[in-house]
Amino acid sequence: SVSSLEYKLHWEVPPANASTSFNDWASSKRFQVGDIIRFKYKKDSVMQVTKECYKQCNSSHPRFYSNTGKTRFIGTSGHCEKGQKMIVEVISNDRTTTSSAPPATMIVWFCFFSFTLYLVA
Repeated sequence: SVSSLEYKLHWEVPPANASTSFNDWASSKRFQVGDIIRFKYKKDSVMQVTKECYKQCNSSHPRFYSNTGKTRFIGTSGHCEKGQKMIVEVISNDRTTTSSAPPATMIVWFCFFSFTLYLVA
């Protein structure tokens, strides 16, 4: 049995001269079903949105969670546009699987706010 991993992320508007993004951080990880991402923040919010709303930083019609394979999160106007957004790819196969078949994935888009995301099958 593979244990879940917990990731902690300081969720704040990045400085204008930031050399890395939240997407850089997320793409360096291999998130699995069962992992936990804890967002550390002050007076912010995180909302799940459609792909189109993510691209436009539009938080007027948020969702909370979906397991359709493509989940996106954004937040309050202004913060998203300044780079406080993130896409997370979740691999649903067990970490120990050695199959040649590519693992199923779920894409998660985040932007502005803090909550804990529990990735479950």
